[in-house]
Amino acid sequence: MPSALLVLVVLAVSPLVHGRHVRNTESNGISVLGEFNHEAFPRFAEPIPNVTVTVGRDALLACVVDNLRAFKVAWVRVDTQTILSIHHNVITQNPRISLSYNDHRSWFLHIRNVQEADRGWYMCQVNTDPMRSRQGYLQVVVPPSIVDRETSSDMVVLESTNVSLTCKATGYPEPYVMWRREDGEDIRYNGENVNVVDGEILFITKVSRLHMAVYLCIASNGVPPSISKRVQLKVQFPPMLSIPNQLEGAYIGQDVTLECRTEAFPTSINYWTTERGDMIISGDKYEAVSMDNGYKKYMMLKIRRVNKSDFGSYKCVAKNSLGETDGVIKLEEIPAPTTLRTTTQFPSSPTKKKGKTRAGDRFGRGGANNRVDSSSDFDDAGLPEYDYDGEYTLPSNGPPPIQEPPGAFSGAASSEKFNWCIGIVFAMTWIFSTSLR
Repeated sequence: MPSALLVLVVLAVSPLVHGRHVRNTESNGISVLGEFNHEAFPRFAEPIPNVTVTVGRDALLACVVDNLRAFKVAWVRVDTQTILSIHHNVITQNPRISLSYNDHRSWFLHIRNVQEADRGWYMCQVNTDPMRSRQGYLQVVVPPSIVDRETSSDMVVLESTNVSLTCKATGYPEPYVMWRREDGEDIRYNGENVNVVDGEILFITKVSRLHMAVYLCIASNGVPPSISKRVQLKVQFPPMLSIPNQLEGAYIGQDVTLECRTEAFPTSINYWTTERGDMIISGDKYEAVSMDNGYKKYMMLKIRRVNKSDFGSYKCVAKNSLGETDGVIKLEEIPAPTTLRTTTQFPSSPTKKKGKTRAGDRFGRGGANNRVDSSSDFDDAGLPEYDYDGEYTLPSNGPPPIQEPPGAFSGAASSEKFNWCIGIVFAMTWIFSTSLR
């Protein structure tokens, strides 16, 4: 409720009401004094709703009064005891405040470009005796804002040291601040992997290269929009190296690839050397390739058409301002692979020729095709003859070993045994049937 001073000011510019009597002045200047019915007093048709508005927007407070008659309406700022308007007139000197009304019943207080200082209680008064009023609260909310001068910027630290990232934010209500990685990966924090760290300070003990990332400080308080700031954390460490295969094998004329993986920050200088220590330059013989992925590098050395002089040791080297490292890969010679191709064909209907080969040639070369025949083709000694003309890829140390076709020695004998067994069975059957007669 306002102080008595506010009431006196309002009453000073309004018709006076004493007890149950009222004096109204008609248009002709004649005063009328008589009994006043309290039920005919002005009354508020509805409460003044509380209003929430974002700073910088416009606010509207509404006061609805029924049966106002000749009484007057005033708007008052409660906390500062400031009269803003009386009836149709704006009293305050604040240029952002204006007044509108409708049908002598609805009275609207307008506040343009609302500031945080406008937050508070506002009263709508009617100058009855006793004075009648209603109050409404203007809530001014402020979206979050990050204070740059109190927030960490990009940082470069040495591995195994402690690091602290700070983020300060303002707003109303007070913002909630959290940290997370921009790439969405978990943060190694206090011995655990977490996705989000709450609070203004992100403190990491014994920082490692795994912490190297862009971090987002995010501030929110339910008033859109939320806001964030990027802070990049870089961790310095000397080069480290790993080799998937320390021993590689190749044969003469082959292309071979050597691989090496390194990690370093600042970014390292990577190169290959020969066994004698000569740096390898890409060209017709060698192709050196390096691919970056953050602080990691993949090194590859391709050696084309390996010859005797290429066998030996190769070294991959990585250097940066904090140190250097290297690794050795040994290239050894392996035998070249040999391919043995054998084409063996068999006739679909073998012809049995006893004592000589087909077409009078002891190697069976009488036909159009050079092939190894079936088990029925034997020479006089009973051994099969084979054709060596062009059906093999021959190694340098002589003809390939003779490969005997399946059943070469068993086909004829098995056939004769089978016929002999059949004869015995028929003979025994005939003898048995004769004895029964």
